[in-house]
Order: sequence, then structure tokens, then C-alpha cells
Amino acid sequence: MKYYEKILDLKCFTLQDVISLVGGNQNTAKSLLRQYMQKGYIQSVKRNLYAAVSLETGMPVAIPYLIASCITPTSYVSHRSAFAYYGYTNQVSYEMTVSSDTPFRKFEFDGTTYRYISSRISAGVEKDGMIRVTDKERTTLDFIDDFDHIGGLEELLKGLEMMPYLSEDKLLHYLQLYDKAILYQKAGYVLEHFQESLKLSDTFFKVCSQRKGKSKRYFSSSMAKNNMVYNGKWSLMVPRDLLYISE
Repeated sequence: MKYYEKILDLKCFTLQDVISLVGGNQNTAKSLLRQYMQKGYIQSVKRNLYAAVSLETGMPVAIPYLIASCITPTSYVSHRSAFAYYGYTNQVSYEMTVSSDTPFRKFEFDGTTYRYISSRISAGVEKDGMIRVTDKERTTLDFIDDFDHIGGLEELLKGLEMMPYLSEDKLLHYLQLYDKAILYQKAGYVLEHFQESLKLSDTFFKVCSQRKGKSKRYFSSSMAKNNMVYNGKWSLMVPRDLLYISE
């Protein structure tokens, strides 16, 4: 158990981390991994990713948010899981949405499924201890952009209802980096319903309106067309009553 306490401190780690731990010898590191796995000190999360196990509980000490931050050198918690990290969802989910510059295949570990979502921009990722997670503004825009495929509109709206504030400077910065007219449209339309509670100025929505382009688009690809109406301000086919969805 010479290295067990140090591995507990790492919580989640790779072979390279163990090589550094044992002084640079790869064979020693591989032997240590085999020995500790046989004794139940560690578990394999996926190929070349391991989690330390508590001898008291027999459970991994790394929580899913930390594991998500260790999957690749650039991975971080995003979308619905970032909403959950900040406490803006009351629904239990056993899927962790993870963005990364490097793709990885979906996998399951200890009852949680880890799902890859490509990174489109690098800004807006914060570090909270050992956990990397998108900040609230980028999380909001990512969720608005991808709600048809991740989490759903109802969960997005409920999260926004719980959120006390968003920085419009950050929102506009990320919108500029994404440079997608439809995201200006969708963000303007959704956030307008929460303008007062999120403390967003009229200037924010004016910028969104100026940069939404001239194309008419659908707010959602999954909603029944007969339940949508045209919103001229945002040039979008939208739900008849957006906030009714979250009730």
C-alpha cells in the first residue's frame, strides 16, 4: 500500500500519472496498476483511466463530475450536466454530458453514462478544484443550442427559472465566438422570457436582433409543427406558449 494514499489524492488518473508517481518506470507503474486492481484499491473507468477506491466504502472516491474532467486532457462538464453541477435542475440523471477537443466513445462506469459532445469554442470553461465545467453563461447558450438532443426544452426552462443572474457581456462574447445567426435568434427568444429575473438589459436583445440574420427558422426540430406559431421579432417558428412547457 506504499502508493495508495497518493493515489487516493489523485482520485482519477491515467497510466502516465502512475508512471510519474513511481519515479518514471513504466513497467513498475503497470505492475502497480495490476496489483492494486486485483486488491480492489482501484477500478478501471475506461481504457487508460482509473479511479481510486475507498477501503471504507468499497466505492470510487471520484464523483462523476471529476471523472468527466479526466476523460481526456481537455474534457469538461457541459450542457445539462453543467446545469446540474450548479444546482439548476431537480431531476436525477445518470448521463453525464461531457465536451472535449478530443472525441471519445460513450461509456458507462459505476451506473453513470458519459456522453461526448464536441467543443465548438474553448472559452467559458472554469476550474472548480479538480473539476472543469462550463460557466453559467456558456452552459445556457450550449443548452439553448442543443436542447433538442440533450436534456430537452422543459429542463432548460426550469433551469433558467432557478438561475438568479447572467452576465450579458459573457453571453455576447460567447455568441460572437459561436457566430451562428440561429443561436442569436434562439437565445434572444428564450432569454427574453427571463429578462427581468436574469437582469438582462434591452441592449442585449437589440444586439441579438441585429445579428440574427434574415432567414426564417424553426426554434425546434423535434416539436410538432401544428403546435408552433411564427414570431416575427425573432423570425422563428416557436411554441405557442413557451413558458407553459415548464409548468
